[in-house]
This record gives sequence, structure tokens and C-alpha cells, in this order.
Amino acid sequence: MESAIPPSEAAAAAAAAAAATEDKTIAILSYITIIGFVAAIFMHTNHKTALGAFHLRQVLGLVLTGLAGGVCAVVPILGWLVWFVVGIGLFVLWLMGLVSALKGEMRPVPLLGEHYQKWFATAFA
Repeated sequence: MESAIPPSEAAAAAAAAAAATEDKTIAILSYITIIGFVAAIFMHTNHKTALGAFHLRQVLGLVLTGLAGGVCAVVPILGWLVWFVVGIGLFVLWLMGLVSALKGEMRPVPLLGEHYQKWFATAFA
């Protein structure tokens, strides 16, 4: 005699798997271009998740840090060097954040990730 999973448990497991997939989708999509970030915000407003909110705050912090670094590019020579270093650093942090999102982890990016979570705590809540 086969032991079958009751339909209610099977439906609950399928719903949990679908929710986890949507969580990761929002997290991953937020790292893929600015259009992906905006799309992830709209997806997150319909289905709020802790993982999605975490990675949206991380990306928001990276974008704003990039804009602040871009202001330095106005200054000739020294500003360009600063912008180059900031750009390389942000690319590495972006890549680390994307890998964390792919794994479904809520690991902040090094150096500024914890600050992003504090500064933007009310964003995407």
C-alpha cells in the first residue's frame, strides 16, 4: 500500500515552494539593471517578503553610493580616479550581492551593507 501525501499538505508544500521562488525572483531581479530594480519594486508591493525587501535595500544603497561617487567625477583627474576606484568597488559589491540573492541568502554586502539596512530600514517594509 502506498503512502500518499494528503492533498492539503501537498498544496501547502507547493505554495511554500512557489513563495520561495518568488522571493528569490524579486531579490535577483533587483540586481539586474535599473528596469529590473523598478520591476522588483512593483512585484514587492504585491507580495512583500523579507528576502525581497532586504535585497531591494541593498541595491538602493549601491545605486545611491554610485551616484555619490559619480559626483566626484566632476573634479578633473583626482575625481576621475576616485570614480574609477568607486566603480570597481561597487561592481564587486554588486556581484557579491547578486550571488547572495541567487543563493536566497540575506547576507549584506561588505563594508556598507549593514549601513544600507539601517539607513533604509523603512524602505520596502
